[in-house]
Amino acid sequence: MSEIRDVIIIGSGPAGYTAAIYLGRAGLKPLVVAGALTPGGQLVNTTEVENFPGFPDGIMGPDLMENMQRQAERFNAEIVFDDVESTRLDETIKTVTCSGGDVYQARAVIIATGSYYRHLDVPGEEKYSGKGVSFCATCDGFFFRGKPIVVVGGGDSAMEEAGFLSRFGSSVTLLHRRDQFRASQIMVDRTLENPAIDVMMNTVVERINGDGKGVTSVSIRNVVLELDDHGYIVVEGASTRTNVPGVFAAGDCADPVYQQAISAAGTGCRAALDVQAYLESLVAEAAEA
Repeated sequence: MSEIRDVIIIGSGPAGYTAAIYLGRAGLKPLVVAGALTPGGQLVNTTEVENFPGFPDGIMGPDLMENMQRQAERFNAEIVFDDVESTRLDETIKTVTCSGGDVYQARAVIIATGSYYRHLDVPGEEKYSGKGVSFCATCDGFFFRGKPIVVVGGGDSAMEEAGFLSRFGSSVTLLHRRDQFRASQIMVDRTLENPAIDVMMNTVVERINGDGKGVTSVSIRNVVLELDDHGYIVVEGASTRTNVPGVFAAGDCADPVYQQAISAAGTGCRAALDVQAYLESLVAEAAEA
């Protein structure tokens, strides 16, 4: 705790690493707390990323995140592979405590923790997690070979996973709770053109049923629902500033709408610039005092 840094970045997805690249190039030597088990965010579990600029032939998600990490380190970003256990953000000097026991202090903090897999919060989901309920198609698709598979969602991730799982399952049914998709048109077209995928709109899962050993069926209901954006960090206008001075939010954790790697990277850039402006204001205030 003897060293007070300029900025700590919590999270290592596209937003976190982009912020680290910009801040590193500005000479601020950011510390990135990347996570102990899942550094790189959800893209680490993504197969081919086709819509990130600069890769006309696509790039594997893990490769993209490894490139971003190396680029951040090139500009003197320090990467710590640990989880944040607690923070104290309401003081001028912010404190971040990690699970391994290390404590770091900085004048500014960027929160770029991404978003977690959305749970359905229906009966049977937790009970059968790992027994037919999965949150990572690329991790578990092989285990569903020859079985009927249900995918829930309407964004690019759901479309990609449905397409991936169509290689394994005897059938794939995509359930979406609205009457139109959030996914990009190219992903929607691929899904609708895939003869192995059946699509059911305006449909929600009410229960996941099983025999105690594994999933046997799902109970569904047809209804039009509005999206719930609770749980995302609120930022000030188009900036990344939160309501706590010196704390900034970037990436999916502050984005209930787009949830794309490139938009996350863009907010990482904005967060880096907002941090620089904030640190400059601290210097100006100190000079006036």
